[in-house]
Amino acid sequence: MKILVIEDNHDSRQLVVDILKLQGYEVLFAADGTTGIDIARNSIPDVILLDVNLPGMTGFEVCERIKADPAMADIPILMLTAMAEIDNRVQGLGLGADDYITKPFNPRELTARVEARLRIKSASDQIKATRDQVLRTFEHYVASTVVEQLLEDPTRVALEGHLHEVTVLFADLEGFTTLSERTDPQNLFTVLNGYLSLVADAVIEHQGTLDKFLGDGVMALFNVPLTQPDHALQAVESALQAQQQVISYQETLPPELRLKFRMGIHTGDAIVGNVGTSRLRNYTAIGDTINTASRLEKVAQGGQVLISEETYRRIQDRVAANPLGQRMLKGREQPTVIYEVMEIKPA
Repeated sequence: MKILVIEDNHDSRQLVVDILKLQGYEVLFAADGTTGIDIARNSIPDVILLDVNLPGMTGFEVCERIKADPAMADIPILMLTAMAEIDNRVQGLGLGADDYITKPFNPRELTARVEARLRIKSASDQIKATRDQVLRTFEHYVASTVVEQLLEDPTRVALEGHLHEVTVLFADLEGFTTLSERTDPQNLFTVLNGYLSLVADAVIEHQGTLDKFLGDGVMALFNVPLTQPDHALQAVESALQAQQQVISYQETLPPELRLKFRMGIHTGDAIVGNVGTSRLRNYTAIGDTINTASRLEKVAQGGQVLISEETYRRIQDRVAANPLGQRMLKGREQPTVIYEVMEIKPA
């Protein structure tokens, strides 16, 4: 831990430095406010011990400047002063100081107050780190309203692997591989992004999480990172919305670029969390539930939204769906009952 002492009196400064070094802290020091601010800006200490009566710039002015700088505003400041009057304490606290220590002070009191501030700062830094991690993980993959809720209480989301019920949506463009063989790459790239954005926008609008783009396909999760009581319905609604928007998008394209999405949706338990290394991670879900949704997408035809019986049971009162019977999906030993969703019934 690094502590900065800003004190003009040599003897007082040396006393504080010696006390803190005995506790194992790295100690920086300055004899005036200007130098102290420069050191604080360059070193970003964990705590600043700041004398009030400094030459040139008072401790109050130093405190005000440090707290006004976003790069230093979170550094706890303990004011060191021989002035015990309440007005001086109020002034310092009003400028952002976190605590006061009145000279002469007991070494045990000094170290106890420093340790208390360090504990508070450590807890604050942990919360900030969690918020930053949540923001990095989700800001491009979920609706802004979801990110705002997560940042209000980052502890609501478990980033490490845990078992959770999810509804998984896979969407893939039928015929894209063939199209790519005979289409200018730049034009193909533009058209592909146009198609993928339709699914992405629909997923986000229905509070889903964009897990990943898979070439010409999309994987999305519902019911994570925040709980959605109607996650199965939200997933199906987003799929139907995207399919409807594809029709409008196709009208802007020449016939040879008009493709359709195949979609598969399944609900079940999966392990959800950050997967990868310390350098590169992806918030995703793994397990048979994901494999089943992917297999459903593979047996769908262009323009179809196929759902499993597990998903259908959760939304059967809200959708019109045609039963397609049992299908053997690749990699599964038992047949899967499949439904084709036609429309959402009025609520």
